[in-house]
Amino acid sequence: MSATTIPATGPTVAAGPGPLRLTWLHLRYQFLETVRVPIAVLGNMLFPALAMFFFVVPQSDVAQNPLWATMSVASLGLFAVCSASLFTYGLGVAEDRQLPFDPFLRSLPAGPGPRMVARIGNGAIFALFGLVPLILIGWLFTAATVTVGQLFAGVGTILLVSVPFVLLGMAVGYSLSAKAALPVVQVVLFPLAFAGGLFLPPQAFPSWLDAISQATPTRAGRDLLVQALTGQPAYPAAWLVLLGWTALFAVLAVGAYRRDEGRRFR
Repeated sequence: MSATTIPATGPTVAAGPGPLRLTWLHLRYQFLETVRVPIAVLGNMLFPALAMFFFVVPQSDVAQNPLWATMSVASLGLFAVCSASLFTYGLGVAEDRQLPFDPFLRSLPAGPGPRMVARIGNGAIFALFGLVPLILIGWLFTAATVTVGQLFAGVGTILLVSVPFVLLGMAVGYSLSAKAALPVVQVVLFPLAFAGGLFLPPQAFPSWLDAISQATPTRAGRDLLVQALTGQPAYPAAWLVLLGWTALFAVLAVGAYRRDEGRRFR
């Protein structure tokens, strides 16, 4: 007579949500958290639009020239992206770190990947919001013009260009307190904007400043965006410069995140 042995089985553990689901949850949470403070959204939208309205529209030589007007919209559009990325994440991440909910969220087993990817996606969304008033002003008050294909190419380009600035903002936010992050973001943003030709066209730069400008992520992003919108070719190394800064800022952001995690909990 033989007995049949039934192997013992442990309790069934339900599988957790996958990386895409976790990223979507973080993206939705961060988006709702931001729009609940309307001034944080409006501030990023208004400054580039006001600069366009007061400094470009009154200059008829620029505003009524289709090429120059489109380049002005592109340059100020990139400034809106830089501003939204650096202030939202440089200052926003630093403020999040002061909240008691942040250490709990970071101790969950999902890891930093979904949250950081969601931050990049959220930055891209608000970058697009900042472009809306600029596009309307350019359409209504200047001779700026693009085809449908150029418009979609410009949107795709500016989404790609926003990534290094989101990563830079995250590196600042995870490295500094909120009080320190604000002046650092200001010190970083405006020199990059001036050197990148966002306020003054690079054609007006002396040769030494133009050489320095071509090594900045703002100049690379600006020229690639202008190329997408107008067909004017960017300088040859623009993509390499942008990718190089993206890789560097990614390393800085991940390193700052891990250092902060090691200081606050293990």
